[in-house]
Amino acid sequence: MKRLLLAAAALIAAPLPAETIAITGGTLAIGDGSQPIKGGTVVIANGRVVAAGAGVAVPAGARVVDATGKWVAPGIIAGVSTLGLMEGYGMSETNDLSADKSPFSAALDMSTAINPTGQRIGVERAAGVTRAFVIPSAGNTMFGGQGAVIDLGADMDPVTRPRAFQYVELGEDGMGPAGGSRPAAYALLRVALGAAANPASADFASKDALITRQDAEALGPVVRGTQPLLVHVERAADIRSVLALKKQYPAIRLVLVGATEGWMVAGEIAAAGVPVIAAALLDLPEKFESIAATQSNVGRLAKAGVTVAISNADISEGPYESYLAQYAGNLVALTKIPGAQGLDWGAAFATITSKPAAAIGMDGEIGSLRPGRRADVVVWDGDPLELSSAPTAIFIDGVAQPTTSRQTRLRDRYLDPVEKGLPKAYER
Repeated sequence: MKRLLLAAAALIAAPLPAETIAITGGTLAIGDGSQPIKGGTVVIANGRVVAAGAGVAVPAGARVVDATGKWVAPGIIAGVSTLGLMEGYGMSETNDLSADKSPFSAALDMSTAINPTGQRIGVERAAGVTRAFVIPSAGNTMFGGQGAVIDLGADMDPVTRPRAFQYVELGEDGMGPAGGSRPAAYALLRVALGAAANPASADFASKDALITRQDAEALGPVVRGTQPLLVHVERAADIRSVLALKKQYPAIRLVLVGATEGWMVAGEIAAAGVPVIAAALLDLPEKFESIAATQSNVGRLAKAGVTVAISNADISEGPYESYLAQYAGNLVALTKIPGAQGLDWGAAFATITSKPAAAIGMDGEIGSLRPGRRADVVVWDGDPLELSSAPTAIFIDGVAQPTTSRQTRLRDRYLDPVEKGLPKAYER
């Protein structure tokens, strides 16, 4: 019996082999900003997209999925997420977001703590989310650590790219950990980047050292430009201060997160070539640093030429990644409101697919159905930006995924109030 259980566990842990699949007949969204294509076909093989578009031939021997009357699109990417690090609020045992008492900050590697069996991952996958950028919180300094890109597949190997970026809090959220003010935060940031750029000049052994050798080494790829630096910042003045870092460190690859007042300095952001993973549709000044919040922020940034994605950054009601499709749909609706600045359908859908991937330099790997990308494909029963639509089939790396979750199973179990047999766990 023990051998049978071990064999079953191994089957669950191992991903199913990818196959050649042709999804035909549906309304096809490539996810790269282009408009939907009626009657399109997607061919995936060996976990990658081979072709997608109108008139694409179906390879001999491919398994055909008929999507007539449905929509076919790349999976949603959650650009700022706690998936895999946090199972719920009020449960410190499941929370690996920050390490307030650790001597390390930038050196922390979030990929080592990702839990692929967490219930939230199944819930978000069933809603069409296939990848996430897992971002830590600031701990003993304003540095949160190194975030990871993960997939939401039903297997035990979730990490697509460990140490995909470094994350730092500036503005109001970075003031406290850095010493109590913005100047203190920027002073610590300059010291840290200086130590990373020239570790030989840093005295890590001194009791007055502001950064550990390990943290400085972790920031080395940032100053060399091989690892993006995601900076959570909101007000326009703070954004300009962050952009100034490029003068001292020309190779640095900045990505702004939040950027609620980004529209006020959109031209400067575009000129610096810095992408934004924006807070989605915030229009209330919940903090002093977001007094100029407007739902037109994303539209105005895009109009200025900024590569802009949307995320759940600063959304107070909870980290529900499935809301991203609704937010993108609202960007389309804004185009119909006089005086507002929104996006057309293709551009809005790209804010939750190819644009977050582009922000961290992974748009050649994920985020769209262009050839060569990982085959994260979702078949929807309607327009994915409409609230009434839901996935009917999900593929991650070309492997079919369950469309159910613990929530749907509980719903189905208790939908009928008739007394039934107890779950197997009650028999132990």
